[in-house]
Amino acid sequence: MTTLTLLTKIYNSHQLREIDRNLADLLGDLSVEAKVTGTAAGKWVQLDISGEDESVAAKLLERETGFCPVYLENVKKFAALKGYIVNLERSKEELLLDIGVFDPKPVYVSVALSHLQHHFSGGRQVILKVLVESWGFCENLPLELKVLDVDLVGNRVKAELQTSQINKFHQWKDSLLDRLLVIGASLGEVKLAVEQEGLDRDVIDVESFGIFEHALVCKLGTDAAGLIGRIGRHLRKAKFTVFNPKALLLAQK
Repeated sequence: MTTLTLLTKIYNSHQLREIDRNLADLLGDLSVEAKVTGTAAGKWVQLDISGEDESVAAKLLERETGFCPVYLENVKKFAALKGYIVNLERSKEELLLDIGVFDPKPVYVSVALSHLQHHFSGGRQVILKVLVESWGFCENLPLELKVLDVDLVGNRVKAELQTSQINKFHQWKDSLLDRLLVIGASLGEVKLAVEQEGLDRDVIDVESFGIFEHALVCKLGTDAAGLIGRIGRHLRKAKFTVFNPKALLLAQK
């Protein structure tokens, strides 16, 4: 038997059942038993897997969701990782992300403000709060990272955003389509809320960044902020953030 910690956050205990369903779909054809046992550090999903195809299942899970490093020693320079934005109010000089290092204590990754300014404000000295709000960065939004340095003595990790992640945000901006970021709900719940509110013509796609993190892509002319009240009545525990490319373009002039 192998115990694994998935690089997947839950926002309430009921979401463990959603993880169970996803595991059944993903591993259903393998000779393996997967059992969700709870969470680590109150948010990271832990499970036990056992059976003939245990190693195959582990590789499949690593590819589809990834595993928490757990210990800082497991984080390597130049590694590609996923991190969840945390503590937006804690620093004015760096963006902090949780990559799943929590034993013996949490260690967050820092992305320098200068890196964000270079890629998202054309090098202009925009303060972090303004940059974050303009580009739709929000608590628990997953981002793809490249590790630049690991300080085992100082318990520090420095990173930058992957080029593909930077390009994605600029593609969002260039599309001129509003996006409503939904944090803390499953894809099925999000799609059901869209259906129940009859928003199929206003929402042209749903992009997923994780099991419980998504973006509703609005058709041209639809205001994402106007959807919060309607979607929110069905997803009362979710958090919402608006990405508005038109406002972003105006702010950059």
